Amino acid sequence: MTKVNEKVKEIAQDIKRMKIRGAGKIARSAAEALLITAQQSKARKSSTLVKELETSAKLLLSTRPTAVSLPNSIRYIMFRVREAQKRNVKLEDLRSLVVKTATEFIQNSENAVKHIGEIGARRIEDGDFIMTHCNSAAVTAVLKTAFNQGKRFKVFVCETRPRFQGRITAKALSNVGIPTSLIVDGATRFFMAKMDKAIVGADAVAANGAVVNKIGTSMVALAAHESRVLFFVAAETYKFSPETMLGQLVKIEERGSSEILSEKALKRIPNVTVRNPSFDITPPEYIDLIVTERGIIPPQAAIMIIQDEFGSITAEELMEYQIYHLADEDEP
Repeated sequence: MTKVNEKVKEIAQDIKRMKIRGAGKIARSAAEALLITAQQSKARKSSTLVKELETSAKLLLSTRPTAVSLPNSIRYIMFRVREAQKRNVKLEDLRSLVVKTATEFIQNSENAVKHIGEIGARRIEDGDFIMTHCNSAAVTAVLKTAFNQGKRFKVFVCETRPRFQGRITAKALSNVGIPTSLIVDGATRFFMAKMDKAIVGADAVAANGAVVNKIGTSMVALAAHESRVLFFVAAETYKFSPETMLGQLVKIEERGSSEILSEKALKRIPNVTVRNPSFDITPPEYIDLIVTERGIIPPQAAIMIIQDEFGSITAEELMEYQIYHLADEDEP
């Protein structure tokens, strides 16, 4: 049985336990894990290194089933590994290929956030009241860039239970001087009527333009739709899901009850089951536009981004190249 590098195991555990969180960080960490696998491998044959990479990929893919950025980062690297294997590339050349490709993905991911910040900032205006939910590097980049351009606005941040990622956003915005109000998730509709815009990130974007993001996002979108408030999504193109082109649904991760109630508290209320989905789905009709590093698109154009990024992909190619089938189906 092929062993997994200890550092890779650590990265996988940190993703699973949400020490590493946020779709971009997860994707970059997965790419780094494959880079480490290649660098520290003691394989003497290319085929052995490929098996080690596939074993690492399987472990990583089992950690967060909803984060499309995770399989997409692995696909980006493993597609090239498989193609090199077909050409019978020598061991050291294969190792160098993995390091180069993983580094390239990480750099592209970081640059994407910067470009989204520059593009999205154009849609922020002086005097805006803006609502956001959870913690998104892309959203934070948009707001910080607009503020650095001299635009003055106020941001209302939902605290985002149960892990309170909204507090991270509030701190990041306040640190640069952006006037920020932190609100409980249940106050979304109460404050929405005062907003000019709502902007959120994404963990996955489906081919039909639907957006999978932190639980509560769809409530923000619904409240914005009701109040006729513009609803924007900021998402890197590697979060777009090619599987959805073939009718595959994005799996919604449901996490443990301890994030909501301690075992001791739960014992005090017998016959109660705690449900804790991490994400929900916002339909495309509630989304006005999606800001990507390539530019601004309507949600209906998501399929064109996917086709451009991944080509005309078949079910067989998905199974062969993305290694997604290696992921365990059991709840992580």
